[in-house]
Amino acid sequence: MKFVSPLIKGKLIKRYKRFFADVELAHGQLVTAHCPNTGSMTNCGEVGWTAYLSEHNNPKRKLAYTWELVKNQQQQIIGINTHNANKLVAEALHNQVIQELADYEHIASEVKYGSENSRIDFLLTQTDLPDCYVEVKSVTLLQEGWGYFPDAVTKRGQKHLRELVNMIEQGHRAVLLFAVQHSGIEKVRVAAHIDPDYAKELQLAVEAGVQILAYRSQLQQENYFLHQPVPFYLQ
Repeated sequence: MKFVSPLIKGKLIKRYKRFFADVELAHGQLVTAHCPNTGSMTNCGEVGWTAYLSEHNNPKRKLAYTWELVKNQQQQIIGINTHNANKLVAEALHNQVIQELADYEHIASEVKYGSENSRIDFLLTQTDLPDCYVEVKSVTLLQEGWGYFPDAVTKRGQKHLRELVNMIEQGHRAVLLFAVQHSGIEKVRVAAHIDPDYAKELQLAVEAGVQILAYRSQLQQENYFLHQPVPFYLQ
């Protein structure tokens, strides 16, 4: 995927009130950027790290900048914008990068489904194949060599797992796809130490037949894309 504008580099000053980040640009200019991430962002935004912003010319926006990426002290790239996870997956599906899902020709997004008033990120359909419901989650938490999800307690995530199990029970295919937006993550594990209830729900979902996939992202100049599967572990 391409960002809406060439990325602007600056130094992160602080993130506050969840949705705001102050960034110092070249020549000392201080700007406030929108932070499109409602999570805890643990280990994803330390003062002084290099922040990458996109600039928007929409006069209806309150803030002209969006915080997209950050580079930590290990020179690892972390995707801050959680909305980009679905964009990365959409492009990967259309380009048949995700081999496990490459047989599906028709791709629909944000389709209403389930019994708990949900929307599935992607519904894949193909003649002679079961409908495939794909729920996307962004992974950015790196601790002791492991990528973890979730990075905070997520009742919404538990609901999504129940919905996927319900699709399996109706004879469909269901996939939980982790889009790894951290260049330092090479393996992913459920964060039972953060949300034990989610870990239990995920174990039940896997036992019911929900398939788990994880693909990592890569940034090459201005091109940001999913490119490589990484292993996922329940334990």
